[in-house]
Amino acid sequence: MSIEAQINEGIKDAMKAHDKIRLEALRNVKKVILEAKTKPGAGGGELSDEECMKIIKNLAKQSTESAAIYKEHGREDLYEQEAGQLAVLNSFLPKQLTAEELEREVRAIIAEVGATSMKEMGKVMGVASKKLAGVADGGAISAVVKNILGSL
Repeated sequence: MSIEAQINEGIKDAMKAHDKIRLEALRNVKKVILEAKTKPGAGGGELSDEECMKIIKNLAKQSTESAAIYKEHGREDLYEQEAGQLAVLNSFLPKQLTAEELEREVRAIIAEVGATSMKEMGKVMGVASKKLAGVADGGAISAVVKNILGSL
């Protein structure tokens, strides 16, 4: 089942369950996907699952930032709503690596590439970004690579 079909099914289920937060999150995803399909140059109006995943990942990032702002300003009501929507979005994304798993993966990539100094960070990042796409944030990958290469 495609991601788009899963979202449509999720909307139906959320409506039946009267789950307002899940319904709002899924409707927002559907809206952004429809906008992407209808924008000029969309190429036939169909999106691949990878393109849908990028949309969901961007929405999750925005939601994370919004939740942090709400928390910082003491708006617990809005924070709870945003956190609930973030949980819905994350259910569609691949499981993110823990810090330990990320470090282990980066060490393996450094060994594979044969990097021995910070001068080779670009080479390591190129491989790491491709291998860990979707399961680790680019900033986190970069920080781990810098940390490991800096200690060599």
